[in-house]
Amino acid sequence: MLRRLLSAFALTLLVLAGSQDCDAQSRQTDAKESGKNTNEPASVPPRDVRSRNFLLHTDLNDSDAKDLLDRLETMLRLISRYWGQPNRKTIECYVVKDLKNWPEGALPEPNGLASIERGAGVTKTVTTQTAAGQILAATSVVFAVADRGTPQHEAVHAYCGQNFGRTGPLWYAEGMAEMGNYWVEDDPHVNCPQYIVDYIHQSEPKSLNDIVNSDEQTGDSWQNYAWRWALCHLLANNPNYRDRFRPLGLAMLTGQRASFEQVYGSMAKEISFEYLFFLEHFGVGYRADLVAWDWKTKFRAPRGATLVSAKIASRAGWQATRCLVKKDSEYEFSAVGQWQTDAESGLCTADGRDSGKGRLIGVLFDTDAYELSEPFELGAYGKWTAPRDGQLFVRCQEDWHLIDDDNSGTLDFRIKFADRGKSLPDPRDETTKSR
Repeated sequence: MLRRLLSAFALTLLVLAGSQDCDAQSRQTDAKESGKNTNEPASVPPRDVRSRNFLLHTDLNDSDAKDLLDRLETMLRLISRYWGQPNRKTIECYVVKDLKNWPEGALPEPNGLASIERGAGVTKTVTTQTAAGQILAATSVVFAVADRGTPQHEAVHAYCGQNFGRTGPLWYAEGMAEMGNYWVEDDPHVNCPQYIVDYIHQSEPKSLNDIVNSDEQTGDSWQNYAWRWALCHLLANNPNYRDRFRPLGLAMLTGQRASFEQVYGSMAKEISFEYLFFLEHFGVGYRADLVAWDWKTKFRAPRGATLVSAKIASRAGWQATRCLVKKDSEYEFSAVGQWQTDAESGLCTADGRDSGKGRLIGVLFDTDAYELSEPFELGAYGKWTAPRDGQLFVRCQEDWHLIDDDNSGTLDFRIKFADRGKSLPDPRDETTKSR
């Protein structure tokens, strides 16, 4: 069948360039890599294995082949739901564990063979179009090394190629293919391998412009894939941007005039700030939806003896207090209530635990420079002098990647000028009385 598909190159009215050959670069080994079954050989002679949506030509043993097909079907269900487009026809994949098992000519696509020899993968998509550019048909074939991630990455390209005729611009195509590789059903956590986290944290951040408008090529390196994934993960999960991201992707996949700049240009400062924040703080388990920045809340400076108040939740990142503070001014604050960071530790006040976990901490946001001050401790009650002008944000002290469903509880936070009006009650006294 593949030989017939390849011969169709000569009959195709038009084969789209660039996005039609999508490569996956070799990557570090995942701890869950296939070949884990000890009761079977890691590889066997090549054969065909099928599932509902995939035809797999592979030398993986039966258990690993079934595991791969299960993961591919799960991934396909998730991305089909996300893009609102059911898969129209079987996706054909050549997945190679050991090239020594494959007779000469068994991999009929030279680029596919070369990619597998590099320990990587490639997806070949052939499209037939009218003279006006309308796509009439598209067929994709995956060639991939049998590591944990490459077949799933390439299968995303194949799905997009066959169902849309396009995979989108490079940053989107590769970023979303990596997302498809890491997606877990009903799970918005970061689920990428730890080496991706380590690489990004140890590297100079790549700018949005360098990702979106670069002249990089597909199949360049897993490091470049990591930056594209980071951007797509943020845009797909952060509530400030996700409602625009899916329509943008669909527009690019269906050949409409759409670009990152057109959709997000008016939000350039905000998206750049949150992108850099994500790169600095994310880890496996991070929830971009829970720690999205609050751009909507209005801030004001306290007047006279009046106070400013806000509800602050444990299950969130930096939260707006609505208080605009002035450098060198002294403020009095009070945080009433209890919260918890995990089910085992139980409730605590805003003073937190001896480890510092659960303590109320603050940061100042500079609205001109879009920068944050260094975090500082507050606790349940006290006086504090602002080191600079800015908007006051606070949160429950917790590792960023651990802010999740185990966090619960809300505090009533109040703040006013320290030397004006009646002092705020110390909530720790109330806690002592209640005991």
